[in-house]
Amino acid sequence: MTVFMSASAIPIDFEALFEIAPCGYLLTDRDGRISRGNKTLANWVGRAADELLGLRFSDLLPIAGKMFYETHLAPSLHMQGSFTEVALDLKGRGGAKIPMLVNAIERRSEGGTPFICFTLFMAAQRRAYELGLLEERDEANAAIAAEREEGELRERFIAVLGHDLRNPLASLASGLQMLSKENLSERGRKVLGLMDGSIVRATGLIDNVLDFARGRLGGGITLNRDASEPLEPMLQQVVSELQAIAPARSVDVSYDLDVPINCDRVRIGQLLSNLLGNALTHGARDKPVRVQATTNERQLKIVVANGGVPIPPDARLHLFEPFFRADGHTSGKGLGLGLHIACEIARAHGGTLKVRSDEVETAFTFTMPLDETQEPST
Repeated sequence: MTVFMSASAIPIDFEALFEIAPCGYLLTDRDGRISRGNKTLANWVGRAADELLGLRFSDLLPIAGKMFYETHLAPSLHMQGSFTEVALDLKGRGGAKIPMLVNAIERRSEGGTPFICFTLFMAAQRRAYELGLLEERDEANAAIAAEREEGELRERFIAVLGHDLRNPLASLASGLQMLSKENLSERGRKVLGLMDGSIVRATGLIDNVLDFARGRLGGGITLNRDASEPLEPMLQQVVSELQAIAPARSVDVSYDLDVPINCDRVRIGQLLSNLLGNALTHGARDKPVRVQATTNERQLKIVVANGGVPIPPDARLHLFEPFFRADGHTSGKGLGLGLHIACEIARAHGGTLKVRSDEVETAFTFTMPLDETQEPST
């Protein structure tokens, strides 16, 4: 539940300037949800001030700006507590883009509640005002144009990523379909089936990246729920695919799914693939990975556990953040999106994804209430 701060939480000098300042002011919680905005900013975006409440700051930005804010600025803000003079476009009336310079700083209310204060200046006016020279307005406009061009490049990159990575997978799928018509041995057909399933999962990994981008752009994880088909075959396929990739590793599997499950089976398979891949990568080589899927009258539970060195407590706090790697590196195996996407899939199903890690094992547990998912979502 979002708690909006009262005016008493704002320092007195800031309160006096809040409504009359020629710049835009916003207050948000740490998740970016707006608790207050001044009239100047409301006029820029063509809304009443009270219509801003509950929106995210990123909702006021065009698509490219949203992605840049959510993937770069928001994590930096959470870690460093501020950012200064970042060029962003604001969505104005009729969809017009307004070049802005944005500052943000984390503060605390008198009660100790953290909140974010955003200050926004019209870029060209700010540059001209600070330097006192008309020529500087042109330089500011050039800087904003360069930033806008970079943002549009990021936007195009997302579209090209999906298109160009799927094309070679489509060619591989066509080749496998041709091979399936040949006279193959039983072993050959089994391998062919696993390869075909792996192509499906590779497509899902591409979707991980696109899902992350779309989720940060405000669309969230989309679901196609269906209780008419069993979930277990999908889970079995995921385990088989990953065991084929790591044949030396042992995976102990247990399924007890007695009731229909109204879920997106592909998304739940994606969640399990991300968790199992993580366990095979980071778990002890000489200990089996445990996969358990059960239902009762109230919930679905999927547990993926592995032995090995426990995850440090400070790393556990950030495991589900995008691009986070417990070893502190951004290169190497994976993009650091798997656990984040798994968490988003859990949340989209009305469930949770939690981690427990000690000297015995590291266990990720996904739970989803069945009573909220028996009717297909609309």
